[in-house]
Amino acid sequence: MKLTLVGAGGFRTPAIYRALVAGAGTTRFDEVVLFDPNAERLEQIGAVLAGIDAELGDRVGCRSSGDLRDALEGADVVYCAIRVGGLEGRLLDERIAVDAGAIGQETTGAGGIAFALRTVPAVTAIAEQVARHAPDALFINFTNPAGLVTEALQRVLGDRVVGICDAPPDMCQRVASALRMPVDQLWFDYFGINHLGWLRAVRHRERDLLPGLLADDDRLAGFEEGRLFGGEWLRAIGMLPNEYLYYYYFEHEALASMQAGNLRASVLLSQQSIFYEGNGDALARWKAANSAREASYMAEAWSSRGVEMAEVSAAREPGGYGGVALQIVDAMVNARPRVMILNTANRSSMPFLDAQAVVEVPCLVGPGGVVPVSVGDVPMEAKGLILQVRASERAAIDAALSGSRRGALRSLALHPLVPSVDVAERILDGYLAQHPALAGRFA
Repeated sequence: MKLTLVGAGGFRTPAIYRALVAGAGTTRFDEVVLFDPNAERLEQIGAVLAGIDAELGDRVGCRSSGDLRDALEGADVVYCAIRVGGLEGRLLDERIAVDAGAIGQETTGAGGIAFALRTVPAVTAIAEQVARHAPDALFINFTNPAGLVTEALQRVLGDRVVGICDAPPDMCQRVASALRMPVDQLWFDYFGINHLGWLRAVRHRERDLLPGLLADDDRLAGFEEGRLFGGEWLRAIGMLPNEYLYYYYFEHEALASMQAGNLRASVLLSQQSIFYEGNGDALARWKAANSAREASYMAEAWSSRGVEMAEVSAAREPGGYGGVALQIVDAMVNARPRVMILNTANRSSMPFLDAQAVVEVPCLVGPGGVVPVSVGDVPMEAKGLILQVRASERAAIDAALSGSRRGALRSLALHPLVPSVDVAERILDGYLAQHPALAGRFA
């Protein structure tokens, strides 16, 4: 078995590698290849991985490569996590949107659309190389915006692409802890698209435990989503939203926090620059930067709620991307079926979306691939929001592939977090003026 990590010079690679070394899955890889066009970043990450080997007293044999064809040739599994434009690009995405009066966030709203316009051509080119050199590979997408990018990849590679996000399984784990129940004894009725999903039931045998949880303010105060949204609003909608719904339900407050200077990209850029440019113990430097990363997660949301980030980060578990990815491989390769919340083609899971629309729902994962469960109808307000955001995201895919400025404007103006067509035009003009790659593509 050959595993290729595309974008291995990125900051999340050590978490993926640690999961491999720690045996989070039972699949053993004979060859692991780390690919990144940036040799200096790859060298720094390599030093972190050596530190993980020493810390855990074990290792996974891997090699680095700057040649994509070499890295992909004959791969059985491809992990892809790239950031086109780097954190510098993300900071521009956020700042330009906020200055124009719209939410600026990596995956949500105008910032997510800008990231997609840069990213879709790059991941499509990678997918075409995978089709040539690893035609049977399972392609696991970590690249944000995860749902949108997964749909673009599926246009080339079909159902061999699955997108992952650690937000839904982390929410389910927190809910299980609040209910004092083992997570594997519960069914989580979760539906939506990436960073726009809702938990509408938690079933144990024939009982739905969610109404009791939503009625208990003390338990709600014990985990992130309960504190972020507040018991009154959660009882009003009768569901538990993904944390990214904060930007929709509390748009005014989140934007005010961002306008006050709470842009997460600036924190990440500062901390990761220290890591990549530093000397000394690479693992210690990575851990310090990663702690700062976790401590700034959705800081603009928490600050607008008057909650200290130290309280949030102390209770927050690290992201579980590596473990989720290995569980997918284990289920498919070793015939160990499991249910996982993943990003995959809708088929008929949510009947109001077309078959190709990528959704984020519980899926049966096994030797037959990734099969989404039937979600059926959903509340009207959720349906309307899903349809509007998916229309914006699909317009972004089409614009990114065609280079259509009109299409890029359409994708921004359609998004519910962009307040008007005039604002969308100002944001797009700002992106084209400050992102050289976008200026060239949408000239």
